[in-house]
Amino acid sequence: MLTGDLVRLRPVEPEDADAFHRWHNDEEVMRWLQSYFHTSLASARKRFGDRQENSYEKVTFCIETLKDGKLIGVVVLRDADPINARAEVDIYIGEKDHWGGGYGTDALRTACRYGFDTMRLHSIELGVVEANARAIRSYEKVGFQVDGRFRQSFFRDGEWHDALLMCVLKDELK
Repeated sequence: MLTGDLVRLRPVEPEDADAFHRWHNDEEVMRWLQSYFHTSLASARKRFGDRQENSYEKVTFCIETLKDGKLIGVVVLRDADPINARAEVDIYIGEKDHWGGGYGTDALRTACRYGFDTMRLHSIELGVVEANARAIRSYEKVGFQVDGRFRQSFFRDGEWHDALLMCVLKDELK
């Protein structure tokens, strides 16, 4: 397990399926995420039971609070490229009562530290909808900077939104 100041990161277990199912069927949690499809509990449990082990190409961690061990979210380092020493990261906090408490920032920093130190990455990238100001502030606290813009690439609530490409290099991690 990986430990930050507020969170512990651990591999996903089959029994985590119920929490993920609840989060993935909550419109507020899924608002700014790319994949937004309601799923059944049975399909979530099957998917989690058949889950592939973590590998260099894709490492998925559950985010638990250090204080009480509560499962609150997920962070994934994916599409890792050993030749160019880069990967992409996805993160969200599914437990809304933990939004704004620094848990996501700490989890992202901890996952990036793992990517840089253990996976020997040089850069970690992410995409974020420009309207998701809370997430952008969190990413900036970790050291991510805007590297590009995808104009009108995300459709939500009847409107097109720009998405930002953000990146942090190993020596920029805060």
